[in-house]
Amino acid sequence: GEQITACGPLRYSAVDSNPLSVYVMHPFWNTIVKIFPTWLAPNLITFSGFLLLVFNFFLMAYFDPDFYASAPDHQHVPNGVWVVVGLLNFIAYTLDGVDGKQARRTNSSTPLGELFDHGLDSWACVYFVVTVYSTFGRGSTGVSVFVLYLLLWVVLFSFILSHWEKYNTGILFLPWGYDISQVTISIVYIVTAIVGVEAWYAPFLFNFLYRDLFTTMIIACALTVTLPMSLYNFYKAYKNNTLKHHSVYEIMLPLVSPVLLFALCTSWIFVSPMDILEVHPRLFYFMVGTAFANISCQLIVCQMSSTRCQPLNWMLLPIALQRNTSPLPANCIPHPGAHPLWSGRGEPAEQAFQYTTLLTKETHAGLTRNGRRENQLAVCRSTVNICCKYL
Repeated sequence: GEQITACGPLRYSAVDSNPLSVYVMHPFWNTIVKIFPTWLAPNLITFSGFLLLVFNFFLMAYFDPDFYASAPDHQHVPNGVWVVVGLLNFIAYTLDGVDGKQARRTNSSTPLGELFDHGLDSWACVYFVVTVYSTFGRGSTGVSVFVLYLLLWVVLFSFILSHWEKYNTGILFLPWGYDISQVTISIVYIVTAIVGVEAWYAPFLFNFLYRDLFTTMIIACALTVTLPMSLYNFYKAYKNNTLKHHSVYEIMLPLVSPVLLFALCTSWIFVSPMDILEVHPRLFYFMVGTAFANISCQLIVCQMSSTRCQPLNWMLLPIALQRNTSPLPANCIPHPGAHPLWSGRGEPAEQAFQYTTLLTKETHAGLTRNGRRENQLAVCRSTVNICCKYL
């Protein structure tokens, strides 16, 4: 594979052995990077690509707030939106591949650039996974929000596994699944715009639906490619005596916080009195992805500075302390004067979800009321009034 080394106070080493990346994408990126002026900062390219994924996430949240838009007998996402999302996803993927080449081209590679790049990548996982979910949705022809939650964690663990490798071996082995998934997702968006979401209702093979193919591909890629290659790379480092850590405790330390985050969030789903994942799936995914990105960034700093990874992340504390008392009903709006976090009528974290969703739905309704877009200032005023009324 391609050995990438960047100069700077800390040596950065990454290996990309994916045939799609080596023989197709890298030649493409080498051509694209020549278009950019040399004064363009690599971090700006990184951030621009990340913002495109965030834009896709919120664009789809506007047209498909509850993941039912692709279900039968529901208003579907306009075909033009799928085209926009597909193009922006591929552009974001391209910018993510070009930023490092721009850094080496301009001799501006720094540890901060590495942290910025991989830190945003860790946060981007939740954005592109949740966005692509809208192609199938959660209706009778889609997958449940809990299945997507598990698939999201497959992607997150695949990401953290690569940086766990670097923490122990000093080399970042880029996962094969990333390039394959980004190209596939971009194609799926464009195909959806052409054939419509109804095309995904039909069986792919016998009674095997496209949603099953989508789920199987993610799990199979993680179990048959990402995990075996990570273990193989770790075994090679062990045989060559190049491991940076030798005790089992130190080796497994970076995985403690991600596993705890998964356990805490999963237990929250099962014990939640208001069935939080079913009621507020998009917000819950966002919370999981944000907490995971914080954990990943701390691991990246540790691996860059060759310092010991801390076993516990402080963001696990509020999740662990979430209470399981009688909450507000799913469609209940608290009485005026009730505080959204400490009204005494429900679990604080879950009430926060209630208020956030209330304001989001009100803003969405205001922007589309009567089939036309109204003055946004009036919508903002309405939203502020709701905040004042219930806070």
